[in-house]
Amino acid sequence: MVIMMRKNYDFSNAQKNQYADLLKKQITIRLDQMTIDYFKSVSEEVGIPYQSLINLYLRECAQKKRKPNLQWK
Repeated sequence: MVIMMRKNYDFSNAQKNQYADLLKKQITIRLDQMTIDYFKSVSEEVGIPYQSLINLYLRECAQKKRKPNLQWK
């Protein structure tokens, strides 16, 4: 069964997804190259894009209310 695409589509009555802004928000974050390289290498092993992998890790930290262990020397 072959379905042909139309040449034109009418989006005049389309509505914006009201939940789209709740899903993810684009930000700018500065990461050192070593951190980027680490997550990229892990992403290749597990087959998840590195940005998604970073998001999953940060989400887990937030859910577990994990705080960084900072010690100033």
